[in-house]
Amino acid sequence: MTERVYLSAPDVGAAEEACLVEALRSGWIAPLGPDVDSFEQEMAQRIGRRYGVALSSGTAALHLALLSKGIGPGDIVLTSTMTFAATANAIVYTGAEPYFIDCLPDTGNMDPSLLREALQDLVEAGERVQAIVPVDLLGKSANYSEIQAIAEEYKVPLIVDAAESLGAKHEGKPAGAWGDIAVFSFNGNKIMTTSGGGMLLTDDEDVAAKVRYLATQARQPVVHYEHVDIGYNYRLSNLLAAIGRAQLVRLDEMIAKRRQHREAYKQLIAGVHGVSIFGGEDDQNDNCWLTSLLIDPSIAGFHAADLSAELSMQNIESRPLWKPMHVQPVFADARRLVNGSSEQLFKTGLTLPSGSAMTVQTFKRVQDAIATFFESRCSV
Repeated sequence: MTERVYLSAPDVGAAEEACLVEALRSGWIAPLGPDVDSFEQEMAQRIGRRYGVALSSGTAALHLALLSKGIGPGDIVLTSTMTFAATANAIVYTGAEPYFIDCLPDTGNMDPSLLREALQDLVEAGERVQAIVPVDLLGKSANYSEIQAIAEEYKVPLIVDAAESLGAKHEGKPAGAWGDIAVFSFNGNKIMTTSGGGMLLTDDEDVAAKVRYLATQARQPVVHYEHVDIGYNYRLSNLLAAIGRAQLVRLDEMIAKRRQHREAYKQLIAGVHGVSIFGGEDDQNDNCWLTSLLIDPSIAGFHAADLSAELSMQNIESRPLWKPMHVQPVFADARRLVNGSSEQLFKTGLTLPSGSAMTVQTFKRVQDAIATFFESRCSV
C-alpha cells in the first residue's frame, strides 16, 4: 500500500535535531531548564505579551488559565461549540459549567451577537458567568474586536483558546495577543510542535506566577515538600522546549508552505459547482493550519463523505470539521445558544491534508486524487 498522507504531520528536521541534541548534552534533562526559560521569553516576544508559561499541553494551559481566574463549581463559562473537546473538558475539570455558543457560518468562530444575547440573559437571571473562552478555528482568529468589547462591557474575563491559530492575526494583532489570557497548543499536528506541549500567555504578572505555582505541584518555597494547595504536574520539559525553539524560528516558513497548499486547493476547486474553501474568501490573516472544503450536495451532486471515502481508498487522510460540542453525547444536557451554523458546517465540511512537511510529490498525489474524483462525479 502507498504511504499514508496525514492531515498535518509534524514538520521537523535538522534544526530541531540539533537543538534537541544540544539540550541533551547540556545536562538539563529533568523537567525545567534554560530552554524552557528561553522558549517562554521568545514566545512572549513573538506575540507581544509580557509573560509566557510553557506547559505540558494546550489543555493544561486552558485548565490553569481558568483556575488562575478563580473559576470553579457554580460558575458558568461561555465557550465555542465549534471546537475540539479539550476546550470544554478544561472547563469541566474546574467544576464549572460550559455554556456553548454557536458560530458564524463563514468562519466557524464564535458569533458575537449570540455571545451578547446569552451573556445578557444569564446576567439578568442572576447567574455567575465568570469567563468567556472563544476558540480560533483552523487557524482563523475570532472577531476579538467585538468579543473583547463585550467581555469588557460585562466585566467578564476573556480567555482566548488560540490552540490552532499561532501566526494568525486579527486587526493587526497576533493571535494570542487578545484577552486577559491566551493559550496555544504544540500538539504533534499543530502548526508548530513540541511533540506535546502548550503555552499560556498573559500580561498579568500575578496570573503568570499562579500558573507556574500550580503547574509545579503547588510546592511551597521551602527546603522540604510543603503543600497548601492542590497542584498539577503540568510543566513542559526542557528537551521539548528545545524542539519548540527551533520550530518557532521556522514558523513563518511553515505557515508560508501551508498557504501555498491553500492557494493550490483554491485553484483545484475553481469552477467546481457547490464546492468552496471554508473561510477562503477572507484568509489573508489566517495561518492556514488546515484547509477544509465546504460541499453543498444539492449543487455538487455528491457529499463530503463521498470524497472522504475516495481519499481513504487512496490512503489519504481527511476529516469532517469539528463535531459541535452541543451534539456530543457527553454534553447532550449542556446549555447552549445555537443557530444551526456549526451543525451545518459539520455536515458539509471536509478537512484536507495541509501540513508543511508534505513534499511536492505527496501534495500532487492528493491533488490528483481530488481532481480525479471531481472529474468522475461532477461537472466543472
